Amino acid sequence: MRHQKAGRKLNRDSSHRVSMLRNMVTSFLGNERIETTDAKAKELQKLAEKMITLGKQGSLHARRNALSVIKDRKIVKKLFEDIAPRFQDRQGGYTRIFKAGHRPGDGALLSVIELTTKVSSTDKEKSKTKGKASKPKSVSKKRGPSRESSPAEGEKGARLSRKERPKKGEETK
Repeated sequence: MRHQKAGRKLNRDSSHRVSMLRNMVTSFLGNERIETTDAKAKELQKLAEKMITLGKQGSLHARRNALSVIKDRKIVKKLFEDIAPRFQDRQGGYTRIFKAGHRPGDGALLSVIELTTKVSSTDKEKSKTKGKASKPKSVSKKRGPSRESSPAEGEKGARLSRKERPKKGEETK
């Protein structure tokens, strides 16, 4: 019987499980939203809520406890200065989990975990301009070729559908 054995093993040994959850909570607090399996999201929720509670305490001791779990000092700074003040008047329930369907490869149930309060766009602008000179926005880099710049049919490198591709043994033009 599994009396008094809380938590999920997630099919990993203890050191792998602990390091995985540390990495997940670091990514979660950095991005404020991640998609993962349902079981991992439920385990992550426990740890993330504890870290936000430490952030609300704001003491040096709480910061050191958070640093023992979250190894990235920038994320701990964000936790204590940006995330925790948003939840100062709330007692728990800092995160929400909602189902996101099944993973195509193995059918695992996926969930999205996110913080319950979002930073409004005006708050983001204020925090960005706070103490900094405004920088001109750079043009975002596109990843990969767009459909408009793809080679025309007949040019070398053009993508052909399965029906248009020559079969084995046929010569190409």
